[in-house]
Amino acid sequence: MGPEAYSPPLRRSLAQDAMNLPNLLTLGRIAAIPFFVWLLDSPSPRRCFWASIVFTAAAITDMLDGYLARKLGVVSLLGKFLDPLADKLIVMAALVWMVPMGRIATWVVVLLLAREISVTGLRSVAATEGVIISAGQEGKTKTALQMIGIVALLLGYPYHMTYFGFDCGIVQMVHVGRALVYLSLLFSIASAAQYVRLFGSAVAAKDNRQVES
Repeated sequence: MGPEAYSPPLRRSLAQDAMNLPNLLTLGRIAAIPFFVWLLDSPSPRRCFWASIVFTAAAITDMLDGYLARKLGVVSLLGKFLDPLADKLIVMAALVWMVPMGRIATWVVVLLLAREISVTGLRSVAATEGVIISAGQEGKTKTALQMIGIVALLLGYPYHMTYFGFDCGIVQMVHVGRALVYLSLLFSIASAAQYVRLFGSAVAAKDNRQVES
């Protein structure tokens, strides 16, 4: 058997990885952030409506690009880095920009961003130790509530709504958004505690395996 049989497969360049469909969708989310922020810079019902459309499209592609990467067999290191980054960037942009608009309290944004930074750091440390911490149900619920709440906050104006023919009257979307974001904050704290617990358990299990070996 020739020596070429033992040669490792060639790594695709970052440029090649960036050109696959899932990563193009992720890069599109990042590229949309300046336009998204521009829409919020001078808020009006029309501009906030389009900002909510951009944010919703970003949330949909966030779910779609991971699925496509696995389906097409093009999971890459670049995608693993960019996907959560793009998600956090547009969420951070939305929350920070809505503070001066009076739609969300500063302390809520600080707590949410502190949680995201802390959990990201914890998962990074765990990864360097060979420990993978997957998102639990609390984290998934937090993300769903947060995304829907931010969309409602972006709409931010009173709308006359009907639901399956039932007249709901005038609904203040900013109140709906705040309630959902406050609820997501509770799940954020619960999921952060779960990450810490899983991290401690995983590290302890790894140390026990090393001692036994």
